[in-house]
Amino acid sequence: MGRKRVVIAGLGDTGVLTAIRLAHQADVVGVSVKPGLVSGQELGARLARPDDWARDYWIGFDRFRGLDRVRTVHGTLTGMDLAGRTVEVARANGVLSRESYDALVIATGVSNGFWRRPTLQSTGEIGAELRAAHERLAASESVVVVGGGAAAVSAAANVARAWPDKRVALYFPGPRALPGHHRRAWARVRRRLADAGVALHPGHRAVVPAGYDEITSGPVTFTTGQPAVPADAVLWAIGAVRPNTDWLPAELLDAHGFVRVTADLRVPGHRGVFAIGDVAATDPLRSSARNRADGLLARNILAEFASRPLREYRPPQTRWGSVLGAQPDGLEVFAPTGHAFRFPAWSVRHIVQPWIVRRGIYRGVRG
Repeated sequence: MGRKRVVIAGLGDTGVLTAIRLAHQADVVGVSVKPGLVSGQELGARLARPDDWARDYWIGFDRFRGLDRVRTVHGTLTGMDLAGRTVEVARANGVLSRESYDALVIATGVSNGFWRRPTLQSTGEIGAELRAAHERLAASESVVVVGGGAAAVSAAANVARAWPDKRVALYFPGPRALPGHHRRAWARVRRRLADAGVALHPGHRAVVPAGYDEITSGPVTFTTGQPAVPADAVLWAIGAVRPNTDWLPAELLDAHGFVRVTADLRVPGHRGVFAIGDVAATDPLRSSARNRADGLLARNILAEFASRPLREYRPPQTRWGSVLGAQPDGLEVFAPTGHAFRFPAWSVRHIVQPWIVRRGIYRGVRG
């Protein structure tokens, strides 16, 4: 019996890792709207220090040694034939093609602001988008960040540290930001924000305008009764995620448009179809995107090929990991208990990125 073919629909953070895991055991085809990994992580660094961010989070597919055996297709997924076991792709060169599969991994993620969109882009267009957002903030004297999640908190902290003379304020609807994290994590991050000069405004629920997926201008108004706030630049990091599932049959989706999965990451009722990452309705936090579920998924796909039992994904109850990203004084990573672990700055550059991330997680990155 020949090697099985696995199609990975979406080569973001989780799709790339899943492809790397399977590359030696199956014929893997990855479909992506980008010509490389353009991570949705670390929004703050992306805005404040785009060159540093690009070094670690924008990596061409040809640089991943683990993808050498993977055929990548640069195009937009436009449809799926469940009975025929194919997906339809509108390629970047305008050609419409079909990719057949023995197993399909749906990893197309979500749209969330200007930094996470399923638009077909070239390398030049990605670079121009990075520069435009950075330059817009650099030219603004006052910046308002709206939102209470990790992306909003990271953006406010990193912008304030990159430009100490700017007026940076964070507005969020609840009594505290980071509601998905342990309270200990917010207490520590709140001190970091204060040290960076970020003004915190809890209890403010903003009126969301049209075009909130771009950097807008003030004033920002609130449904909670506070006065409007002027700002040269307004960053909307409000967690209004939209699953990138327009190309999928409705029968695969839940009421909110996310892909329904069982505990072993299979799409119920469709043998050989799996989902992972932010697009997969695993749990309220859709945590398979951030908990290295790629290893479990790869094992389950191979187990299904061999008619062996599959393992279940067990999501954590709270968010964990980095919030602010790497800073000049190092990197803080929060455990699910809210306790922080610090990596000194030298270790991030000389150990964490080259050895743990590039060699350990990604199995080698050139250049």
